[in-house]
Amino acid sequence: MTASDRIPESGPSQDGTRQLLQWGASMLGAGLVAVTLLQMFLGGFSPTGASTNTGWFALIVALMCIPFGGLLLALGLAKWIRNRGLARRG
Repeated sequence: MTASDRIPESGPSQDGTRQLLQWGASMLGAGLVAVTLLQMFLGGFSPTGASTNTGWFALIVALMCIPFGGLLLALGLAKWIRNRGLARRG
């Protein structure tokens, strides 16, 4: 068996927690930036939707990024808390 045939060991640092936290925070941040731009510079929105075409684009980006980024961030936090508890138990 050569070194390239070995399966990498899985550990707390290689289980994807860091990537989930990074991507979740990035997507959530992008959604919040889109909402801020929509409200401050792109005409805002009313019960019937955005006021401008660019506002509609920002609204669509926000409605995609905020829930999905929030879910990724929640999953990353749950994994981080679990890993932390497992590390304390030894």
